[in-house]
Amino acid sequence: MVALVERDEQTRQLDALMEDCLARRGRVALLEGPIGTGRTALLRGVAERAEQSGFRCLRASCSPAEQALPYGVAGQLLRGLPRPEGPGDGSGRTLDDLLDDVAALDGPDAAPAPAEIARTHHELALALLGIAERQPLLVTVDDLRHADVPSLHFLLHLVRRLGSARVLVVLADEAAPRPRHLAFLAELSRSPELHRLRLAPLSRAGTARAAAALIGAPPDPRLDLHAVSGGNPLLLDALAEDVRATGGPRAQGYGLALLSCLHRGDPATLAVARALAIMGEEAAPAELCRLGALTSEEAGRALGALNAAEVLDRGRFRHPVARTAVLDDLAPAERSELHRRAARLLHERGVPAARVARHLAEADHAQEPWAPAVLREAAEHALLDDRAESAARFLRLAHRGLSDEGERAAVRARLAGAEWQTAPSSAARHLAPLVTAALGGRLGLPDGLALVSRLLWFGRGGEALRVLDRLRADARPENGDLRDAEVWLAYAHPPLARDRRTPVLAADRRFAVPAPGGDPQLHAVAILADGLTRRRGQGLVDRAEQVLRDLPLHPRNPWTVEAALLAVQVLLRADRLDVAAAWCEDATGEGGGEGGEDTRAAFFAAARAEVALRAGDLPTALREAREALARLSARSWGVAIGYPLGTLVLAATRAGEYDEAARCLALSVPEPMFQSRHGLHYLYARGHHHLAAGHAHAALADFLSCGELTRGWGLDTAGPVPWRTDAAEAWLRLGNRDQARRLIREQLSRTDGRGPALRLLAAASPVGRRLPLLTEAVDLAEASGDRFEQARVLADLSRVHAAGNRRRARLLLRQALHVANMCGMRPLAQELLSVQDDLGGAEAMADGLEGIASLTDSERRVASLAVLGNTNREIAAKLYITPSTVEQHLTRIYRKLGIRRRKELPADLWAGLRKTG
Repeated sequence: MVALVERDEQTRQLDALMEDCLARRGRVALLEGPIGTGRTALLRGVAERAEQSGFRCLRASCSPAEQALPYGVAGQLLRGLPRPEGPGDGSGRTLDDLLDDVAALDGPDAAPAPAEIARTHHELALALLGIAERQPLLVTVDDLRHADVPSLHFLLHLVRRLGSARVLVVLADEAAPRPRHLAFLAELSRSPELHRLRLAPLSRAGTARAAAALIGAPPDPRLDLHAVSGGNPLLLDALAEDVRATGGPRAQGYGLALLSCLHRGDPATLAVARALAIMGEEAAPAELCRLGALTSEEAGRALGALNAAEVLDRGRFRHPVARTAVLDDLAPAERSELHRRAARLLHERGVPAARVARHLAEADHAQEPWAPAVLREAAEHALLDDRAESAARFLRLAHRGLSDEGERAAVRARLAGAEWQTAPSSAARHLAPLVTAALGGRLGLPDGLALVSRLLWFGRGGEALRVLDRLRADARPENGDLRDAEVWLAYAHPPLARDRRTPVLAADRRFAVPAPGGDPQLHAVAILADGLTRRRGQGLVDRAEQVLRDLPLHPRNPWTVEAALLAVQVLLRADRLDVAAAWCEDATGEGGGEGGEDTRAAFFAAARAEVALRAGDLPTALREAREALARLSARSWGVAIGYPLGTLVLAATRAGEYDEAARCLALSVPEPMFQSRHGLHYLYARGHHHLAAGHAHAALADFLSCGELTRGWGLDTAGPVPWRTDAAEAWLRLGNRDQARRLIREQLSRTDGRGPALRLLAAASPVGRRLPLLTEAVDLAEASGDRFEQARVLADLSRVHAAGNRRRARLLLRQALHVANMCGMRPLAQELLSVQDDLGGAEAMADGLEGIASLTDSERRVASLAVLGNTNREIAAKLYITPSTVEQHLTRIYRKLGIRRRKELPADLWAGLRKTG
């Protein structure tokens, strides 16, 4: 046992006292030490050695339950012992008879008889001394503080008569005496036979030695055994067993050992520990006193005992398992009552609402008149700290504690918002009661507009329209929030918008900031939606970046996620893919619910997937889209499921994962989704899947549906999806060049989507007109960062050059193939490989290596750096030459390789240089 480690000195002293006893020198030892420091183990050890030396051992262990039992401890020591032969009193009474007589004399219904009690004590002591004449005696009493007073008097009587008797009395107790024992200890300390032995927790070095002996293998260095156990042998024993079993503290090991320490102490010790477990580490001494129903003296003594035993570290639990064990030791009703009392106590002291609310939530109690207000305040702070689940817990309890219907509706609205942040499907159960409250005029405008957005989220357009009509009737037309909501509806859910020709907010200085008292995030949503609707690019990118930069300031706002997604759409429209990707990555750490689903994280995963898809990074697009769908259930996504699902279908189609795309399209989606912008995203992706599968008619139907919806909603200028270009491609597949050219001309009259339109126009044009169209298209593809489009244009350029300049065609084809392979576009890469075979794949490589072989060493070094993307000035700095020399080298390289400019350097030139270099 660890309790015997570092106890050699005490053991030697006890052995020496046994030797004195055998030499007819009676001795008494007082073994003092905090809870769990090995007093009981030492008593057990000395008893074992004494029995081996011929001693007769009489043992007693005191208990708080037996303090009121007269001579309970004396009875443990003496009952059943034979009465020694001798003159005695001639009555023939046994020791048991004497104990019964003296217990009756000192009983609760008997008048004290000091003389007779003293005579009986004398007889008992003489009986023990008589036994010791034949066999040495060891008398041990553990937990002396719980001994009954009559037994203490008997022990004093015995100690005063030890003299030359072969008797060793060993008493064990905590170091701090109790008031009821002061007289006993004072009398005992006068005895010349007394020896005091003190125990203490193990030192850090002692803990390490004990742990090494118990565990064998070195424990995890991250687990500080001394810090967790405090050197308390009882705790260290259990902790060592836990480490062997699971590597760390367990409730059934370390936790039970700690409870054993607490239950062996005074009731005040257990009360303080429980109060500390309830109140947490922020507890002040005065709070512990009141919660534990203790005087300051009792609480101070209990805290001192726990700190001395190293059960606590300066008044704090050493490990979370310890606090959990103390809490689990409470009956549910008792635990709830303590939390309720703690909440009231803290509220009276005026502590912050968050701390009070935690206790109200643990007690599941909101019946105090002040409780709902405290819970609501704590919920707002939790939302600001991005702890939506805690906020929801507080709001649910506050809602139960309210009776006013208006207040209950407001709290339910906040509860729906909190639950929506972690699991929108959970928030859906609040919609019907909130609709009733809104139609009854019990919901304010901000909560009413948030309710509209959530109703639309779940495809409940009819209810949303009813609520909107009530809000429009109650609010003034110039109300800023209502105006902003109308602008958002015109872009996101056009069928519900009152007027799709809303004022251009971004162009009016009055709308640069929200109206007084208005919602800043809703206003940002309106500005971004208006800019997307009317394709107002001036200043809109800056506003989008500002919205994303301010995200951490609005974690609890119901419009934050919508504002962020619209901001990402603005950046994508402006071909700012790198900026959009950076903001999406930064926003990843801003969400993070406390558990379960996470709406914000799911939406940003969907946004990252779209950005990656636009950039042509198909592996990333697939991974992020799958994550988005995994973070929220299909029910939680509502109509917005078209956003990540559409991205996943399109990415899977371009990557050649046709089975996955088909499985996604087989999923059931809500019909109202097709009345929102998310439905357009889904239809567009489905059309591309049909096109890749060879179903051109089905693809054309989807693309034309996108067009009908956008024109019907008045969003044709906004162009949420480039449906004309893709419908033109479907017409080309069906052999209708006239329809294709008509749609392409319409697309070219717009400011967006010119690159793909030029590529398709080239495909629909005579061979002689294709080269300039494709040359412009490839420049636009490179500028936009769309590598998928870049690979397709390069492939078409290669086909154009195949008839007259096969070397140039092979060069372009290799570039296209490199981009396709890098982006995971397997179908396109396989198509390009077949074209390469037609152009002579082996010959292409030979031509490339022949040209590379003709380069000088200097030219090779310049070419290798150029193909890696270095500028002329950077190449000059790395090779310690002038920029003009770099230009001269590049001129000769272009001539030898048969190309005209840097971007025509073959993508595999670096590999070729390595092979030939």
